Amino acid sequence: MHDPRLEKLAYQLLTHSLAMKENEKVLISSSTNAKPLIKELIKAAYDLKVLPYVDLNDDEMNRLIVAGAKKEQVHIMNKWNLHKYQDIDAFVQIVAEENDAEFIDVPQEQFRMAGKEMKSSQDFLVDKRKWVLLNYPTKGFAQKARMSYDQFYDYFIDVCTIDYPKMEKAQVALKELMDKTDKVHITGEGTDLSFSIKDIPAVICAGKYNIPDGEVYTAPVKQSVSGTIKFNTPCSYQGNVFHNVELTFKNGKIIDATADKQEQLNKILDTDEGARYVGEFAIGLNPNIIEPMGDILFDEKIAGSLHFTPGAAYDDADNGNDSAVHWDMVLIQRHEYGGGKIYFDDELIRDNGIFVVDALKQLNPENL
Repeated sequence: MHDPRLEKLAYQLLTHSLAMKENEKVLISSSTNAKPLIKELIKAAYDLKVLPYVDLNDDEMNRLIVAGAKKEQVHIMNKWNLHKYQDIDAFVQIVAEENDAEFIDVPQEQFRMAGKEMKSSQDFLVDKRKWVLLNYPTKGFAQKARMSYDQFYDYFIDVCTIDYPKMEKAQVALKELMDKTDKVHITGEGTDLSFSIKDIPAVICAGKYNIPDGEVYTAPVKQSVSGTIKFNTPCSYQGNVFHNVELTFKNGKIIDATADKQEQLNKILDTDEGARYVGEFAIGLNPNIIEPMGDILFDEKIAGSLHFTPGAAYDDADNGNDSAVHWDMVLIQRHEYGGGKIYFDDELIRDNGIFVVDALKQLNPENL
């Protein structure tokens, strides 16, 4: 059944997110779970005189491949992907999982090996090609969000088709403020954290790479992080969900990490040297995303939230930290979640999830 809202989303992905031009080639990668959106993307692409290609996959088969893969095997897969990505101009990745724990029994060593061997093709895709990543509403996602499927489907459409050009314009003031800020101080229940973001660029996120979107990110100066942060949302990593994660830092490094699965948490943080340093600090502000659902593409954009990320920094906000890990952990600071404050150079910027500086009030939910 044709849904005009999916048609709108397809055009938004191709025109706003990817800025496709006539005769450019776009690769759409997903599973058949996302068939309705894939069909709309194909139709929209032809209407825009863009050349669509489709790459279908399946989580159950992928789990079997990753669990048993040899290094030489993944190396060949990486070469195939690299050739494929060299032939396209843009890439749409649609996550349409039915079971977010599908990969939970795959050993971490396999993920690390596969990540290392696939790095060159992934880096090429991210650095050299236009790309966008989004979820598709499946029954698995609806269950994770604790909604009926119909309710979640409507929620997904509302969240993903927000007025991103308006959001992008409103984010400029926050980017400019972050670009000239040195010291950041974050307080809240169980949280008292300080660090510097001096001379590290802030980056606007308004529907260009991730859907849903709504954040401005940068990175802390690598060795400047000091204090403790306690996260009040589920922290998911490769199928494992951690609760009550608390990290304590000294000279930028995580020196103590606790959670309900403490041994597993610390094993991930010991993946490599960079995993105990932070590669991203971001402020979430999508007004249509209010509650956590255990999916980071949604949770990191929650209105009144921030996320702090053990692991690798992004190239466009680089603090020099490299790691196989990039683990976004979300803290909601709205009043009903215990509140919290963000200070830039000792000036209160956001209080209980609400921007209090005049130049930033346009980013509060009622104004977006």
